Amino acid sequence: MFLVRIYYGIAYFVVLIFEILKAELDVAVRTVNGKVEPTVVEIPTVLKRPVSQAILANSITLTPGTLSIDLDSENQVLKVATIYPRAIEDVIPFEPYIKGMLE
Repeated sequence: MFLVRIYYGIAYFVVLIFEILKAELDVAVRTVNGKVEPTVVEIPTVLKRPVSQAILANSITLTPGTLSIDLDSENQVLKVATIYPRAIEDVIPFEPYIKGMLE
């Protein structure tokens, strides 16, 4: 069990770094060409523990082009601002890794 959590922790870190780099390039291109369309979305999460939800919200904020605005722990909903409309899966690709690591 402990080794599985370590695996998910390492995978989370790798995916987070990859998503940050990918978003950094995307934001740079969108800033230059002006294709910015800010939007706010509510994202339901499967994470139940407040610490897991906080880590997810902070991971979203670390990724360029996204910002966690609100976290409703009781209803398991995150409110996220993005610089352009994206699919929910593209905003929270780290959720399964956080779930495997902490829940």
